[in-house]
Amino acid sequence: MSTLEAPAHLLALYEQMYTIRAFEEQVMELLRIGEITGSTHLCIGQEAVPVGASAVLQASDAVIATYRGHGWAIARGVPLAALFAELMGRASVLCDGRGGSAYFMAPDHGFLGENSIVGAGVPMALGAALARRFQRRDAIGLVSIGDGAMNQGAVHESLNMAAVLAVPLVVVVENNGYVEMTPSQALTAKPAHVRAAAAYGIESVLVDGNDPDAVGAAVERARATAIGSQRPFLIEAETHRLVGHYSGDLQAYRPPGELDAARLREPLVRLAATISDDEATDAVRARVARLLAEELDVARRVPPANPERALVGLYAGPER
Repeated sequence: MSTLEAPAHLLALYEQMYTIRAFEEQVMELLRIGEITGSTHLCIGQEAVPVGASAVLQASDAVIATYRGHGWAIARGVPLAALFAELMGRASVLCDGRGGSAYFMAPDHGFLGENSIVGAGVPMALGAALARRFQRRDAIGLVSIGDGAMNQGAVHESLNMAAVLAVPLVVVVENNGYVEMTPSQALTAKPAHVRAAAAYGIESVLVDGNDPDAVGAAVERARATAIGSQRPFLIEAETHRLVGHYSGDLQAYRPPGELDAARLREPLVRLAATISDDEATDAVRARVARLLAEELDVARRVPPANPERALVGLYAGPER
């Protein structure tokens, strides 16, 4: 198959997912050489979820992610140079270098930010969805959470409130098999999170989280339901995290062979096999490599964050 014959839709999905993968691999290198400090939480292996979802979302929709949110931000169109600069503690146009890896936001791109408190993004997305209902906008609030967040009280309170008040909220549970470093089944009596939604009369669906088209179809259905009936919707996307919980995680808790098996069914490998055009996918990877190099060069020319602006926007009132 020639490049021209490769399905354009599949190549576009592949390029978006590969951009997220290559961006995060570059982030790991920047951590290694000290241009990014602290720790970071990567979504390597889970790229199909934000890419599939964002393919059907609209600019008016609000998205909130977990601290593993780089992929969601990129899928929503946040410029790579700005994102690199933010993670590097530079005076980026996103959060002036104060958000870093786990707390940045980009409202102009419909990305209302990340949250490192497990499950705390759900009540925030509930508020964003409720605001859109009051504004009579055909839009939703979508929040991505890990499967461990389904054990948090605030999540269940928000699901109940969304159902009672008829709020267009879509909750995407990225079930990557682990609650930080603990296997999910060791912490949840009934691992099928879609069943929990039924307790609140919320429609739900279980999807293959390594298939961006399957995720997109589920989010499209959820969005239509949320807007058409002003009712919440829950999606559980089964996927697998190919890296540690955070950048310094040695992953000693993984059983032998688990990662090798997961790498055979991860999103990029599967989609490349479906496309079945090495020339086309090689061209995508080369193009993304050039783009990342250019964007990183731009980010490195952004001045460091000014510590005197650390409190700007933190409190109401004039800038300090």
